[in-house]
Amino acid sequence: MIKEAFRPEGTERAEEQQYLKSEQSLMRACEEQVILQARCTLCDSGHNLYVELGSMTGYIPREEAAMGIREGSVKDVAIITRVNKMICFVVKGFMELGNRRVALLSRREAQERCMEYLLETLRPGMVVDARITHMEQFGAFVDLGCGVVSMIPIDRISVSRIRHPDHRFLCGMTVRAVVLQVDRENRRFLLSHKELLGTWEENARNFEVGQTVGGIIRSIENYGIFVELTPNLAGLAELTENAEVDRYVGVYIKSILPEKMKIKLAIVDMGDPIDKPAPFTYYYSDRKMERWVYSPPESNRLMEQVFE
Repeated sequence: MIKEAFRPEGTERAEEQQYLKSEQSLMRACEEQVILQARCTLCDSGHNLYVELGSMTGYIPREEAAMGIREGSVKDVAIITRVNKMICFVVKGFMELGNRRVALLSRREAQERCMEYLLETLRPGMVVDARITHMEQFGAFVDLGCGVVSMIPIDRISVSRIRHPDHRFLCGMTVRAVVLQVDRENRRFLLSHKELLGTWEENARNFEVGQTVGGIIRSIENYGIFVELTPNLAGLAELTENAEVDRYVGVYIKSILPEKMKIKLAIVDMGDPIDKPAPFTYYYSDRKMERWVYSPPESNRLMEQVFE
């Protein structure tokens, strides 16, 4: 479990409001070096950030706006995209800016402290909460804490394959993820998601032969149509006219074959194109995984992930 102080940006923290009430309480936050968060309202032409603290304005100089800006390893887009979003920071002091008194803040320092904590704490197999920040074709980027970014590759999001992470996630949503790798030398983390969505057996037990259920067409091959029943379970239906990828369908379950990890389907109705991510359920509630076996005991094909 990640410490409360190092939660992803945008996550509510119970202690914050007491420190934002007045300049005196902000002084106390400065003395105690508490990590706070508030909404960024402006990025000026010099890429300095302004934060609404309630009792006064906070000012973050460009080089303190994000980890890596000072060294040149992070581009300024990491700063300008913070406007109108909650960001973490520590109070460094107070200064006169123009004709007003402002609080001098550092987001970089909050991120550095979080990064050191994560490098010391996280191990492969640990389950963490992460907040989706943005998505690309190849994966979903997440905030592990204080704006420290990691990624879930698209092939690690679910067993059922998707064409883009936005078929599974929404920006701003909090998801659970399992740590695959901790690269301490390069200060990077690699995450996975599909291990938390259940095994073949756990997903298949929600269905019975003879049922007609809803699904989503995820791929069309020359030998059949793969229909997602759950994010970690898909079945194969015969080719049919008017089939389109990422479209809702009604399917009849013809057979469930654990030894082959196969579900045979028949498409009975063609629905609308998907308009939002498919819902998913987490099957794993502990905070540490040692080994995950997707394949059922009857199957001769072993699909597993060992965390080490």
